[in-house]
Amino acid sequence: MIDRGNQPEPASDTTFDYDAELRRYHRWLREALDVGPNDHVLDIGCGTGQLTRDAAQLAHQGSALGVDISPVMLGHARRLTAAEELPNVRFEQADAQVHPFPPEHFTRAASRFGTMFFADPIAAFTNIGRALRPGSRLVQLVWQDSAEQQWVAAIHQALTGSATPAAGTAAFSMGDPARVDGILTAAGFTDITITDLREPIYYGADPDAGVDAVRVLHMATDLLSRLDAKETQRALDRLRATMAEHHAADGVWFDSQAWLVTAHR
Repeated sequence: MIDRGNQPEPASDTTFDYDAELRRYHRWLREALDVGPNDHVLDIGCGTGQLTRDAAQLAHQGSALGVDISPVMLGHARRLTAAEELPNVRFEQADAQVHPFPPEHFTRAASRFGTMFFADPIAAFTNIGRALRPGSRLVQLVWQDSAEQQWVAAIHQALTGSATPAAGTAAFSMGDPARVDGILTAAGFTDITITDLREPIYYGADPDAGVDAVRVLHMATDLLSRLDAKETQRALDRLRATMAEHHAADGVWFDSQAWLVTAHR
């Protein structure tokens, strides 16, 4: 998945396997969340619901709610959940920044690369905090600065000739640890810990799959929309060559860096 601005949100019903892309990070998030059998878990920006389902399996006497603004993602999440026959999972199309969650209901909250897109992060985390019981844990993964992301430089270089994305890209709005600490503190969270993680992300089994993965991202559709037909083809040729350069025996991989952020209500 790379984003809803530069990542998770697909440009159409054609979706990239974001769970496969982020599988090296998922295990860190799941471990830090530390779900127990009686927990009630809120998954913010749940996408296709992988973490929501994992949490529900662990919280077998509790529950898991996944919220996302994308009906496409939620459709996938509901189909996967039905196939796994999990009775304690729900999904809602909702904006976690303003959604009226039941107060002090959840014992765990998590987000996998979703909170960077909050328009007013202090208000958003305050709203999420109201939904958590005192002492509850919030765990999130956010991208570090764009300069630390090999995938960003490679994709932008291929599509535009420049390795530097436009300033202010939302996907990296939580890249400064001091800013993250300040936002969460202002929203009423304590015991904030920010851990440096460096894991490769997966773009498919081969270069063609890598090109297809990039083309469904808003970042790519936006950049390609500015080009004429010949320029578009040249950009896609460069993109395929970039994917080939990063193709290993087990697929196409790019280096990345994230923060694992934990806090308590």
